[in-house]
Amino acid sequence: MILETLRDAWKVSSIRKKIAFTLLMLLVFRIGSHIPIPFMDRDLLQNMMGSGGLFDFFNTFSGGSLKRFSVFALSIMPYITASIIITLLTVVVPYLERLSKEGEQGRKKIAQLTRYATVVLGFINGFGLTIGLRNALTIPQENLRYPIYIMVALVLTAGTAFLMWLGEQITEKGIGNGISLIIFCGIVAGIPDVVKNMVSLLKVGELNWFAVLGLAIIAAAIIAGVIFIQEGQRRIPVQYAKRVVGRKVYGGQSSHIPLKVNQAGVIPIIFGVSLVAFPATIATWFPSDSGFATFANKWMTMNGELTSIPYLVVYALLIIFFTFFYTGITFNPIDVADNLKKYGGFIPGIRPGRPTSDYLFKIMNKITLAGGIFLAIIAVIPSLIMGFTNITNIYLGGTSLLIVVSVALDTMKQMENQLLQRHYQGFLK
Repeated sequence: MILETLRDAWKVSSIRKKIAFTLLMLLVFRIGSHIPIPFMDRDLLQNMMGSGGLFDFFNTFSGGSLKRFSVFALSIMPYITASIIITLLTVVVPYLERLSKEGEQGRKKIAQLTRYATVVLGFINGFGLTIGLRNALTIPQENLRYPIYIMVALVLTAGTAFLMWLGEQITEKGIGNGISLIIFCGIVAGIPDVVKNMVSLLKVGELNWFAVLGLAIIAAAIIAGVIFIQEGQRRIPVQYAKRVVGRKVYGGQSSHIPLKVNQAGVIPIIFGVSLVAFPATIATWFPSDSGFATFANKWMTMNGELTSIPYLVVYALLIIFFTFFYTGITFNPIDVADNLKKYGGFIPGIRPGRPTSDYLFKIMNKITLAGGIFLAIIAVIPSLIMGFTNITNIYLGGTSLLIVVSVALDTMKQMENQLLQRHYQGFLK
């Protein structure tokens, strides 16, 4: 199984070097996650951040770096945001659309633009985060306030740029997608804290073993569901017409178009949590007893109570909306239909051209709805767990498990492909 694949991979010198390089880069990430930024009162910072909401979501992705306010506090999120923005702009900006169709050189140019956008967004996010946490900064002199703000923002930006470079190095010289593995490592690093918190709650009697057993069952069900949905696809049969060129016959073979159920991945969740947590984030800028702050903290936060129902409903609807939105960007039925027609392919029973694109659009909408509902259920599970248990800081929930399982599956597939190239037969068929 998985252990056998890892054992076989370790026996191959080239793959062993890639695994060792990947582990070394991830170790560098974990070391950097504990390098603190100066001028910060850690105790006051912990009290300001509290638990739940947007801070805990991004803190989970950063492996705890945000609450420690280390040099990697922003994690790789500015890069992800920049990648999403560039992808969206590719649809509406002719220059980017042209680059996306120019092969390897075009992809390199888009990657370069993504790096520039990452640095800009990193500085904006870093400066905004520094301003938001300014009360926790220990500034020696009042006239050094803004220079220190800028310095801290630059350090945070440099940390994000370094993680971006680290991820690219893992992708190029290691195993798996580097950016995904950094997020994976950050999430897995939070497991000991979750276990420690559960043990503490058990000792003081605020949590019982039945709740722990329930959490284990829910986690197992989520993992099984994630694997089922992530690997699930609708295969559209395609038949290619025979063509006679001289004395040779071309075509005539059958194939299929694999349409993934979860085409958008975890991106709708990231978009959704960013928007739905916006009111609660804005509320931190107002006095705690103000009307807006009271409303946002009661009705638009994930607090595990009945008052969080509007939050969960809006959150789920946003996830479903962004699932359709992002899938529509990444999959274009018209282009697929045109390519099929160009190379003599057709779907049995469906006429080439417009009828084919309409058919693909209809099928894609059905499976995208299923994928969006699945993502919405996965995303709201942490709140449901908090509602039925006394655990108030368990953000290692469905979203995190979705990312962890997806990245693990993708990494194992890449390792398996490299083994198959060397005449190994692994557990993935």
